[in-house]
Amino acid sequence: MTHASHSTGHRRDQVVTTTIPLRDDERWWGGRVVDALAMPYGEAEFSCDLAGVPPAPGRIGEASNQASPLLLSTSGRRVQADGPFRFRLSGRELEVTGVDVQVQEHGSDLRSALLGAVDAGRPVRRGGAIGVGNPLPDRALFTGPQYNSWIEQPYLPTQEGVLDYVRRLLDAGLPPGVVMIDDMWSADYGNWTFDPSRFPDPAAMAHTLHEWGCRLMLWVVPYISPDSPAFRELEAAGLLLRGADGHTALRRWWNGVSAVLDLSNPGAADWFHGRAEALLALGVDGFKFDGADVADFRDDDLTGGLAPVDMCRRWSSLAARYPLNEMRASWDMGGEPLAQRVQDTPPAWGAAGIGSLIPRMIAQSLMGYAYCCPDMVGGGEITAMRGQHAIDQEFFVRYAQVAALAPMIQFSASPARVLDQEHLAAVLAALRARRTHLDRILELAELAACTGEPILRPMAYHHRGLEDVVDQFMLGEDLVVAPVIERGARSRRVTLPTGLWADAHGRHHKGPATIEVEAPLEVLPVLTRV
Repeated sequence: MTHASHSTGHRRDQVVTTTIPLRDDERWWGGRVVDALAMPYGEAEFSCDLAGVPPAPGRIGEASNQASPLLLSTSGRRVQADGPFRFRLSGRELEVTGVDVQVQEHGSDLRSALLGAVDAGRPVRRGGAIGVGNPLPDRALFTGPQYNSWIEQPYLPTQEGVLDYVRRLLDAGLPPGVVMIDDMWSADYGNWTFDPSRFPDPAAMAHTLHEWGCRLMLWVVPYISPDSPAFRELEAAGLLLRGADGHTALRRWWNGVSAVLDLSNPGAADWFHGRAEALLALGVDGFKFDGADVADFRDDDLTGGLAPVDMCRRWSSLAARYPLNEMRASWDMGGEPLAQRVQDTPPAWGAAGIGSLIPRMIAQSLMGYAYCCPDMVGGGEITAMRGQHAIDQEFFVRYAQVAALAPMIQFSASPARVLDQEHLAAVLAALRARRTHLDRILELAELAACTGEPILRPMAYHHRGLEDVVDQFMLGEDLVVAPVIERGARSRRVTLPTGLWADAHGRHHKGPATIEVEAPLEVLPVLTRV
């Protein structure tokens, strides 16, 4: 059912503008995760171009995180397309401009709108649909924490340093989990063999981590260091991206200037898989796929007609071959078996930092990126985390509590190094809370793979009228999670939907209501439907 008030053009390949009058109290989610703080749309003016824009030199582009050509409404409507579109909300209208943009209705609420996007993907998935029937990412990504070497060993990780990092975590009482070795474990970008000067025996390192109950992942990007052996090999084979002039393209990214794998060429994927298989044979278990942002590519690159968003999607599709994976940038991959981390988050109170985490995970979840992770506990921006200022231990604890009942939790700055005993105990308490509810998280993850319904859900997913409650979330229909995200707070207001809800002390609260709950440093407020 189409609800466009007017449109221009008729051919499938023509750009069409469709204007959709908003209904009373109708709100919208979708587009790009980086815009999550503006969601749900509808109360204020907002505009976005999903095609993205080139980044400023040395910066990740605006479209650097998960995005999809999909908008979902609290009245059961959805907007979707095969490619990027522009949209603008102004007054009481939603204006969408793109090619073959579809406006459909499925039910009368946010949940039914999402399920309509799932149905649109059956039996053949189309743009903006949410896929189902895929396997889960590796369950190890859910069952244990993820430990990333980035903050502790930026750019020059070593075999000894990685093992020492993990051993100290385990000795401090943190459980075994997935270990990620981040940037520059190899000598050059695109080399993808361990630098022997820093990793003299990677197979032995992998064996030790496995004996400790951990799994091993390596950071990879599609960038190739200029003048490296890999560059010369790939350029000679025609496997590097070429610009409009026909020459190998050099693109600026956050670590400098590099060539880029031509992801439109199946031979480039085969080349990467060959390197990956050699690493798996050493005992590596999977890969963290970084980069391939939409802004890395140009419309006039020689890619056989693939647009920048398609090239971003190729990188995600390549990653889906490995059950133990992680993505930061994805385009239109809703429902695929990929772990999706939000973009690097600064160690800051307020909307710029901790206040953005739940809105971004809600946005991920509603766009089909169900297996989401709120960045590294304490913040993942390296310049801020490695600065001269001491770690804000209260912030670190509250961040850990936000992540504790998210689909995935990841550490980088070591709690064993940056926390005193009181704050370390509070983080361990958050991990115990995760263990308590892990069966629910795993059950919801399985459900997401089968039905497309998210693990982490906004309050409005099950309850109309709660669209603006985006500082707490639900796990399924029966658990309300309300982390503290304000400095110095030892209690917080929690909005309860209809029903009877029990707090940690066994007290019952009848909803709908807003209540005040105690939340000392070590407490993550959770209320369960009676």
